[in-house]
Amino acid sequence: MQIVTRLIAMGRARLLHRQFRNIEGNISALPARVRARLAVMTLREIGQASRCEFPHLYGTAPELRYAAWGQGTEIGFSRAKSDNPEVALRGIALWLAVAYHETKDSPHPSLQPQHRQVLRVLRELRDATGEQSETMAQWMRSGAAA
Repeated sequence: MQIVTRLIAMGRARLLHRQFRNIEGNISALPARVRARLAVMTLREIGQASRCEFPHLYGTAPELRYAAWGQGTEIGFSRAKSDNPEVALRGIALWLAVAYHETKDSPHPSLQPQHRQVLRVLRELRDATGEQSETMAQWMRSGAAA
């Protein structure tokens, strides 16, 4: 059974990595002002997800709450492809929030590189906003960032 679990986790890690490359490309194409908005939106999504009973299932239908992985990353990824810039930003923020919580305390070693990548992007978004964002500074000092 452990082998099956590892294979499933490795498949999930590959899917997240493939999606992450597209999300990262979308983020790098954004202007600085839009990145600052994305940073605030992402922090809001991470905070909302952390208040849920199962943060890694944020954005998933309640009847699927016992699944190993939710649908939040798929929903966010599909929205990130939208032609509407606002929907795309919200999709990226959702994807980052769910991927952060999904990989945060994962016991699977294959998901740890994805968590480091998400943390790197969150750090870059934080740095892109500068020190003028009080919301960002408060969030980083709070326990939600841990």
